Amino acid sequence: MCALRIVVDDGCEVPPDLAARYGIRVVPLVVRFGDVVFDDGRLSLDDFWARARNGSHPQTSQPASGTFQRVFQELVEAGDEVLCIVITSKHSGTFNSAWLAAQQFPGKVTVFDSLSITWGSGFLALKAAQEAEAGVPLPEILRHLERYRSSIQFPILLNTIEDIRRGGRADQLIPMVERLLQVFNIKPILTFVDGQLKILATVRSYERGLNRLLELMAVRAPYQELALFHTRQPEAALAFAERLASHLGFPRERLYVSEVGPVLATHAGPQAMGVIGVPAGV
Repeated sequence: MCALRIVVDDGCEVPPDLAARYGIRVVPLVVRFGDVVFDDGRLSLDDFWARARNGSHPQTSQPASGTFQRVFQELVEAGDEVLCIVITSKHSGTFNSAWLAAQQFPGKVTVFDSLSITWGSGFLALKAAQEAEAGVPLPEILRHLERYRSSIQFPILLNTIEDIRRGGRADQLIPMVERLLQVFNIKPILTFVDGQLKILATVRSYERGLNRLLELMAVRAPYQELALFHTRQPEAALAFAERLASHLGFPRERLYVSEVGPVLATHAGPQAMGVIGVPAGV
């Protein structure tokens, strides 16, 4: 009897221990500093930020189709089916790379667009892996993922818009209000709408932004899954995690806290903070 195996790109930020627990295969995204190319998983965060501080502007790109194809081939030859979950196609070519690779294995590989990033994609991958382990048929898993995907809450507070603008991932409204944001030190809060980053709110300080994250997440409470991600501020993230868990009545020990990898950090910039939640009852 064939098994259903889950494949993700590492922009989904599935923690290594959970990937190992569920046999999830992870395909690395690509980070470039000039002519130097790194797989995301092989570039440490300390090295990434050291290079960024030295004035090198990183660029990112999707994995080559052949990289996905090699992983798919290994799993299919072992007799498995494959469900590949990738970060949003609206801001990355990763879906296209995976889809092209999947065409070499008709009826064996399904590619699912998470329309999200980091834990917004990771929670989908974990849901799929848990259901696959329980023997849930693929069509039913896909229906559940679509429902999960449409319900995820995902506000992101940025300390600066420079990195996301430079990377071309910004809401088209950001260039229009960029000067206003800079002059008045306004911080944007973004979210995903049908897989595309949009401005959700603006605040006059970072601390007000954190308070606004709490307010935004409270609207859909309670949650069955909750995560917090950050860039380069572990102590602040842990402190905010305590506030978040208390505010939402969510068990702190079940709240995932992680620093995003180099690819997502390239666009979020330093001192970003995001919250991802799957409402209860979905």
